[in-house]
Amino acid sequence: MRFRHPDGSTVHLSYCTNVHPAENLEGVLAQLRDHSEPVRKRLGRDRLGIGLWLAKDAAQALINDPAVLRGLRAELDRRGLEVVTLNGFPYEGFGAEEVKYRVYKPDWTDPERLAHTSDLARLLAALLPDDVTEGSVSTLPLAWRTPWDAAAARTAHQALSALAERLDALEELTGKSIRIALEPEPGCTVETTADAIGPLTDIASDRIGICIDTCHLATSFEDPAGALGALEAAHIAIPKAQLSAALHAEHPHLPEVRDALASFAEPRFLHQTRTRTAAGLRGTDDLDEALAGDVLPDGAPWRAHFHVPLHAPPAPPLTSTLPVLRDTLARLVGGPHPRTRHLEVETYTWQALPPELRPRSRGQLADGIAAELTLARDLLTDLGLKELP
Repeated sequence: MRFRHPDGSTVHLSYCTNVHPAENLEGVLAQLRDHSEPVRKRLGRDRLGIGLWLAKDAAQALINDPAVLRGLRAELDRRGLEVVTLNGFPYEGFGAEEVKYRVYKPDWTDPERLAHTSDLARLLAALLPDDVTEGSVSTLPLAWRTPWDAAAARTAHQALSALAERLDALEELTGKSIRIALEPEPGCTVETTADAIGPLTDIASDRIGICIDTCHLATSFEDPAGALGALEAAHIAIPKAQLSAALHAEHPHLPEVRDALASFAEPRFLHQTRTRTAAGLRGTDDLDEALAGDVLPDGAPWRAHFHVPLHAPPAPPLTSTLPVLRDTLARLVGGPHPRTRHLEVETYTWQALPPELRPRSRGQLADGIAAELTLARDLLTDLGLKELP
């Protein structure tokens, strides 16, 4: 979906296809047919943006055969879909029964992460619509926090610097500008936007910036005004933002609140949980760990890294951090000029929700994704953006 900002520029809204993960190209094509096109039709749109997730094997199939890549581009066109952004965070196995810590491998100390991200940039340059010259690829925020030392930081810095040079060369060759966006996430080396400023300032290239994920921002109790202000002061670009909402528990000491939170503890994904204390931010790597005894102080609200549907907050006594999303979005695109032009709804946890909240069919999932995009569309039009055909 495209929107005209009051300054005349175009802002793109998409949804991320990692919600229906596929490891190979055949699966990607099935996603377009079975999920993305039905969402587009529910929205009554001739064109729908998708944030495509390409696992390692799917990306390799496209890189190795230009005819196959042209075929994907044609299939996108045929189904009324367009791609301006890729989710390059998961490398493979995102549909596994247990993802957890695996999603952070390979990290930016591994040459394979550089190779894969370089491939994604090349693919995106070929998939961009003819009238779009800028694409974005989100990626993991360097690595999980352990092990990490000065040598690892140097290796990651070298990899990102090499990537920036490759992106310069790619634009010279194709005329398409692809930018990479590190996505701060709780528990990672770059957990907050503040953590990103040092490493990115050292890169000295506007090719590498930050992906603001509003679920992650909220889980770490970051203030949107302060976070975005610091990035602006440091001249850190925001090539992309992911619109998502975290799980919020106002009174985690109450038994009924803990029972409600326990229904969201599940074995597939990590749900890092945080609270604020007088000594600073405290947290656990997963929700069930937070619920075990007195591991996490419960005298102040908890937030858990669980992407809950934007339009359907959990039932009381829980809520979502949708207000943080609204505040962040207003600061990103509500001003005289957009701070980013790529917005992506990323609720990948539909099938990890408590059983009674999960969609029971493809149709129900398409209804839910369409409802999320409708909410995002309404937020954008309320900020003065105009939806384009």
